[in-house]
Amino acid sequence: MTESSEATRARRAAEAAARESYGKLIAIVAAKSRDIAAAEDALADAFAAALATWPERGVPERPEAWLLTAARRNVLHRARHDRVREGAVQELLVRAQQHGDEDAWPDERLKLLFVCAHPAIDPTIRTPLMLQTVLGLDAERIGSAFLVAPSTMGQRLVRAKAKIKAAGLRVEVPEAAELPARLRDVLHAIYVAYGSGWEEPSRGVGLTQEAIFLGRLVVGLLPDEPEPKGLLALMLFCESRRDARRDALGRFVPLSAQDPARWTRDDIVEAEALLVDASRARRFGRFQCEAAIQSVHAQRAITGVLQHAALRTLYDLWMAYEPSVGVAVSRAAACLDAGDRVCAREALAALDSHDVVAYQPFWVTMARLAELEGDEATARVHLTRALGLTEDPALRRFLADRLAAAWPWPSFGVPRR
Repeated sequence: MTESSEATRARRAAEAAARESYGKLIAIVAAKSRDIAAAEDALADAFAAALATWPERGVPERPEAWLLTAARRNVLHRARHDRVREGAVQELLVRAQQHGDEDAWPDERLKLLFVCAHPAIDPTIRTPLMLQTVLGLDAERIGSAFLVAPSTMGQRLVRAKAKIKAAGLRVEVPEAAELPARLRDVLHAIYVAYGSGWEEPSRGVGLTQEAIFLGRLVVGLLPDEPEPKGLLALMLFCESRRDARRDALGRFVPLSAQDPARWTRDDIVEAEALLVDASRARRFGRFQCEAAIQSVHAQRAITGVLQHAALRTLYDLWMAYEPSVGVAVSRAAACLDAGDRVCAREALAALDSHDVVAYQPFWVTMARLAELEGDEATARVHLTRALGLTEDPALRRFLADRLAAAWPWPSFGVPRR
């Protein structure tokens, strides 16, 4: 039996609301209910009610407002009928702010990000918890960001929430003096959200804009901290190239093949100013380093030349400060761009095979290296592996075309997490 047109319209409206507003709705409902777990349940019931009633009554003019009202009503209903609610262990508690403290938090999502960075929560799960609870990412997208299977990430999140409940952890909104200690995890979550949206051009614009918005809020909340400025600069550098990532036919255009004239000048100018401002604090950080790398790429719009030596120095600095699979692969790709195959080979060989088995950029870089060394058969094997790990249709087409033709390898310029 085929779905009716009204049911289809209702389903699409609900999907759009979930994709674009889930995190914001959770944050608003949780701010009133003081219980994130209850807010998640209430919103899930609201979506179920929408799918049941919208096909018959029509999609409301403001679906987000309808869902918010329904979720709040569900919270109140459960509170009235749950006699043990006040004595039950809450998963996370957001303490209502008094005496004008709310003015310090310009957005409920930002507040909950800092709540989820509580030191009593396992450090390895803080960022995934923020991404799921506050920013609305599912286990598949979170797992991809952390190079683990979706099922594994889902299990980690379930176990973490169970531990929070079992421990009776009451997580309160931090005082101003506690914010810097929680900043690292919050910035990481915002950037993972940005990278997730960046890698899904057809669906991710809303998520990238939300990440940039939250980045601006953190800069305003902690104006003396350099790393928020570094993160915002990094996202703006990447965002400046959004329109240049596809040609007129929607085909993927790698960074080295992009026309700098299509990069957004205002984003680059703002990013450069933020990076300079952050440097005045004389406190190095990973996001400042990443932003500096993007700044080197942006200079090509002025000089027409990519400064490989500067990139190599920055990648070495980043790798020494905060080594990771993503950094190592990016550094190897930069070595290939500079013509240093020995450096690339050593960097890639040093990686644990378990860590890179599902990491697409690794296989792309391995294919480039194999081809440059004259081993076309191995290059095709690696490229086929990379193609199988690629979901973006435009990038899949690019890699498939590369597999079928002897095109020169360009650099990709994808944000590394």
